[in-house]
Amino acid sequence: METATQPRLPRAQRREQIIAAATRAFAAEGFAGTGLDGIAAEAGVSRAILYRHFESKTDLYRVVLDRVCERLGAVVGERPGGFTEAAVDGLIAGAAADPDGFRLLFQHVAREPEFRDFADRFSTGMTSAAYQQIAAVVPDPAWARWAARLAPIVAIESVIAWLDAGQPDADTASERVMQAVGGIIAAAQRRPD
Repeated sequence: METATQPRLPRAQRREQIIAAATRAFAAEGFAGTGLDGIAAEAGVSRAILYRHFESKTDLYRVVLDRVCERLGAVVGERPGGFTEAAVDGLIAGAAADPDGFRLLFQHVAREPEFRDFADRFSTGMTSAAYQQIAAVVPDPAWARWAARLAPIVAIESVIAWLDAGQPDADTASERVMQAVGGIIAAAQRRPD
């Protein structure tokens, strides 16, 4: 806890400290399972200090989600066409740099009823980006839509499984994720016998 003997951090630095602690806490316990007292303890501040920076737990959670999206967007970039190897490289780099944030964004937020709108918008965006690429190589629009819904899920779950496995062979991880996504696209391209 911040005490009279500890040096005071500048406001921006203290805010970043709280956001980092909240990211870890929310990733471990989810929104509903995380209390402000736990976040304050994780950050080493009092609850009063936490409230000087954030109005509520909901406010803090939204800031954490925005920060994770911002960081992930910076490494993935705005790559048109969906699932390129460069985009998957960025996804893996983002997951490796911030595993807690990645898990929060892709595992927890969809389970939180209060943030369902955020999860739905995010999912719709990923599906739309995937469809742009997949529709160019899958002639049947129904199968292209199927693959576009499934490919982002496979990519994200592949990256989470890679994190869970201890991040083995980072040099070939994106190639392996692309193979998994490629399997979905190949299945969608398959012509009936």
